[in-house]
Amino acid sequence: MAVHDAMDVLNGKWKISIVASLCFNKKRYSDILREVTGISGKMLSRELKDMEMNELIKRTVLDTQPVTVEYELTEYGQKLKSVIEHLATWGTEHRKKIIGK
Repeated sequence: MAVHDAMDVLNGKWKISIVASLCFNKKRYSDILREVTGISGKMLSRELKDMEMNELIKRTVLDTQPVTVEYELTEYGQKLKSVIEHLATWGTEHRKKIIGK
């Protein structure tokens, strides 16, 4: 049940890539859009809202002209860093194994 719950929160094509993008720095919307190759602006907005609702990310509106919005992982979302690192390691090994055939 726990794995199902985790996958429910991280479901879809983009959430893990968004978390990976935010692992080390705060980022503006445009930075995330540029880093997560292939995601549309509409989909990014939807995913960010969902991730904020699940308390994985924090959205901060800065008092600048024009208004700047930054996103960062919450302390709770930071717990996913090791999961992302393990997935990246496994993905690299898997790619080598499959391509090496």
